[in-house]
Amino acid sequence: MAENVMKEIKLDKVILNIGGVADKLDKGVILLEKVSGKKAVKVKATKRIPTWNVRPGLEVGTKVTLRGEDALNMVKKLLPAIDNTLKEKQIQPNCFSFGIHEYIEIPGMEYIREVGIMGFEVTVVFTRAGKAVERKKVKRGKSRRLVVTREEIENYLITKFKTEILRKQKKVVE
Repeated sequence: MAENVMKEIKLDKVILNIGGVADKLDKGVILLEKVSGKKAVKVKATKRIPTWNVRPGLEVGTKVTLRGEDALNMVKKLLPAIDNTLKEKQIQPNCFSFGIHEYIEIPGMEYIREVGIMGFEVTVVFTRAGKAVERKKVKRGKSRRLVVTREEIENYLITKFKTEILRKQKKVVE
């Protein structure tokens, strides 16, 4: 019997982002455009946080979203930068995230003088066929069957990218 096509998980999108203001924000835009080859978008704050001097409309970060073949190639390019290892807590339902401390750790990336040394975060989002039902406006539906579980993401990473998942060690009381 054939496997259910609606149960297959697909890589939906990869989001690269850097938080920062002023000079760091401009450097972040340059870095993300070099890494992804796409145009970076600046993110504006929506809330006021007086302790951090954040006000609505202030540019507080930059991001690039990749989909389709570009997203798959980006994951293949970025996982070796963290030695193809992820901690168990970095994997959540529907997605996994990791940070790259210095972009020069990415294989094939060279030092960019105007950026200096900088890192960024990577979030990889998964989906199933039929997920659009939750997003549409009319006759919206919600189903637990559309959630991509942690175990499915772990199996996908192990089979497709040969990624190692580091499990948290339980302490043994003697």
